[in-house]
Amino acid sequence: MTVSRRVGALVGAAVGLAAAGTAIAIGVARRRDEPPEGVRTLPADRTVSVRTDDGLELVVEEVDPADGGAPELTVVYVHGFALSRRSWHFQRRALARLTEPRVRQVLYDHRSHGGSARATESSSTIDQLGRDLGTVLDAVVPHGRVVLAGHSMGGMTIMALAEQRPELFADRVCGVALIGTSAGEVGKSGLPRPLLSRYNPLTRNLGRLADWQPGLVELARAAGGQLTRRAVRSLAFGSRDVAPERVDFLLELLNATPVRVLADFIDTLGTHNRYAALAGLRHTHVLVLSGDADRLTAFSHAERMAAELPDADLVRVRGAGHMVMFEQPQLVDDHLVRLAQRCVRGEGEG
Repeated sequence: MTVSRRVGALVGAAVGLAAAGTAIAIGVARRRDEPPEGVRTLPADRTVSVRTDDGLELVVEEVDPADGGAPELTVVYVHGFALSRRSWHFQRRALARLTEPRVRQVLYDHRSHGGSARATESSSTIDQLGRDLGTVLDAVVPHGRVVLAGHSMGGMTIMALAEQRPELFADRVCGVALIGTSAGEVGKSGLPRPLLSRYNPLTRNLGRLADWQPGLVELARAAGGQLTRRAVRSLAFGSRDVAPERVDFLLELLNATPVRVLADFIDTLGTHNRYAALAGLRHTHVLVLSGDADRLTAFSHAERMAAELPDADLVRVRGAGHMVMFEQPQLVDDHLVRLAQRCVRGEGEG
């Protein structure tokens, strides 16, 4: 086997490296055409930079109500592994038009994702992501009621913050949406735990390869073609029909995440266990929403979280996969609106 084929085989084998974030697509072919209709980049009212406790700059966007009215609360979106703030495209577009209640929206990119600064491997942890979320709240949402919406690793990030700063959830965080996520035991159902360990040779070699020849890895990603596209369609989406432009949009987001970043976060995803942290959400309205065709974080994860939170609303989305907010955005939007309405009716400002 030639060197190029060995490298291609290694990168191809690492396609399976994904945890409770989303399908990892090494070998994704970037589309050369314009972004598909309906998923173009949306403008923000303000874009700011927030510095983390270890000195990294995170990109943060603020979106005001479309009609110019005064917002009654702020919705903060926390995206999943290997994605960016753009993964909330459909929810952001819908909630900007909301008038009952009017909401301000805040979206940001995790460290090493999207437009935010690159982190070290040692700081690529869910604990650190929880601290980052707290820093964003302190800087951009220092007052008023807050709803936190987290998808996949974003949901885990919210749990980490609840563990670190429970007073926020007793005071100002009046609602939490946990979408396609897990409180732990990611390897028990879904992807096997050994695949998530940094001691797995695929994970270790992927990191070494990225350090040794990052350009070669990126070239191998771009050579994946339709086979990888089909694999991502199978892993990230459920049994329902999905518009091709939404699959393309996911490929675009995945393709923007460097291979080294994927390897850096693997260990923290595999060791995530925050069932105890769910107790910190007892003062909030909680929505647990997941697709029952999710191949990465099976619906059983949602059921167990809801069991730990007896007052939570558990929503089973029939036929939807991990990217449920792409597959059935209207349903997800509707539940987020109801959560915001419950917060406005039932919670006071901090």
